[in-house]
Amino acid sequence: MRKAFKYRLYPTKKQAELLDRTLWLCREVYNAALQERRDAYRKSGVSVGYYEQKRSLVEAKRLVPELKGVHSQVLQDVTRRVDLAFQAFFRRVKGGEKPGYPRFRGRYRYDSFTYPQAGEAGAKPLEEAAKAYLPKVGNVRCKYHRPLEGIVKTATVRREGEHWYITFSCVVEPQPLPVTGRVMAFDLGANPNFLIPHEGEPVQAPRHWKRSARKIARLQKARSRKKRGSRRRKELRRQVRREHQRAANRRRDFHHKLARQIVNEHDVIIHENLRPKNMARGYAAASIHNAGWGQFIDILSFKAAEAGRRVVPVDPAFTSQDCTGCGHRQKVPIGRPYECEACSATLDRDVNAARNTLARGLDGAIGETMLVAAGH
Repeated sequence: MRKAFKYRLYPTKKQAELLDRTLWLCREVYNAALQERRDAYRKSGVSVGYYEQKRSLVEAKRLVPELKGVHSQVLQDVTRRVDLAFQAFFRRVKGGEKPGYPRFRGRYRYDSFTYPQAGEAGAKPLEEAAKAYLPKVGNVRCKYHRPLEGIVKTATVRREGEHWYITFSCVVEPQPLPVTGRVMAFDLGANPNFLIPHEGEPVQAPRHWKRSARKIARLQKARSRKKRGSRRRKELRRQVRREHQRAANRRRDFHHKLARQIVNEHDVIIHENLRPKNMARGYAAASIHNAGWGQFIDILSFKAAEAGRRVVPVDPAFTSQDCTGCGHRQKVPIGRPYECEACSATLDRDVNAARNTLARGLDGAIGETMLVAAGH
């Protein structure tokens, strides 16, 4: 299986300029490739493919000598990104979704480039020297806060605010954890509880965004009063980006720690197959985005796969409306306890949803062997 290892880079001033230059050139190639595809289809009805654009990079280097300062495989990966964007566009068209035609990338909408063949052939880690070798850039100082595992396949350099990071994608062997014989089902919330299990205490929502919202509002208000292009306006913009990044880092850290705890203690994890993007359209949109349900489920699923655990998504329809005792269906407002009109059962609305999620997961996805091992 694939596993990503992310480390902080500490480039020198010259290396930082080379990294910025590489990003700028990659963005130019991306936009040029996108425009070529768009113009070819509009004017001639011809579809330009990935391999055709990949071969044209040789001619592009002759016309634009600056491109020779970028590793050839990095440029090839840029054309692959364009191809993937169009594949996703046609998939959405075919599926009847909102198409979302691929867009040109501005200065702050293109922040990474990838070496497709890392390890011995291209970019490679130099753990003993606390550096990472990047072709066309050099040996960049790198903080290896944890050991690198497996066989390195790709390396992606990303700019996050004013910092640089490198992510090595490695092939690693799964590391199964001992069997616990426990099953867990949960319901996700936004405020005040983030996760409500079918049994046990709920996990409080940290509300990372609210901690930073007041400071961001103050910085944006001060920034709006500064003259466009001024040094102070740019500095305030940098501070706003940094505070956004801090909130995202706090949220991600919370998700990783909670997912690790759940995976360590349970063999089977059942959750509702929610679609946060579709749900975040009403009054609760800000709370849903702040909770980061999609990111948490992705992290949980990956950690479970690595540990040999099983994650079971179930249909979320009516889980909060069906009574776990008698199956009666009734609507219950958010924040109110579930009081069944048929059997008079009373329990927390979210706990009722978690228990319905558990029943659906056990009935529809887990065999008798797993049920016996879990004691259900």
